[in-house]
Amino acid sequence: MQPPLRVEELCRLLGAKRGRPIRLLPYALPAPGPFGLWVATDTTDHILYQKETSKAHQDHIILHEVGHILADHRSDDDDPEFWRSAPGILSLGAVRRALRRTSYDEEHEREAELVATIILEWASVLDHVTPRASKNPALQRVQTALGDRQGWL
Repeated sequence: MQPPLRVEELCRLLGAKRGRPIRLLPYALPAPGPFGLWVATDTTDHILYQKETSKAHQDHIILHEVGHILADHRSDDDDPEFWRSAPGILSLGAVRRALRRTSYDEEHEREAELVATIILEWASVLDHVTPRASKNPALQRVQTALGDRQGWL
């Protein structure tokens, strides 16, 4: 994946690389409360994120939850039986119960926030130093052969 960063594409590729799809679910999360939530089922990682905010904020929320996934943070209240009751599609009731169960410690939150910040900073740098891919096939071959291997996955 080449810059610019597209969070949805990053999640798709990360899910494929891990063998666990990441499903992004925009949701009108109640305020006050969390802006995002990672729900791991047997086969899929679901990221619910606040749909009532800007695209930049949504990207940050999603990447924060990706930080929890990469660090394999688990809530103290995880209940595998609960999540098996909502395979594939999460019901409104499942989301509401999940929001009441969200309890990561401060260290986990700092780690997840650090992951989001590092990815967004890296994206900003790569956007400024990586040349855009040409639409000309001959120039694409030259860029592929001689270009840096900077990118995402």
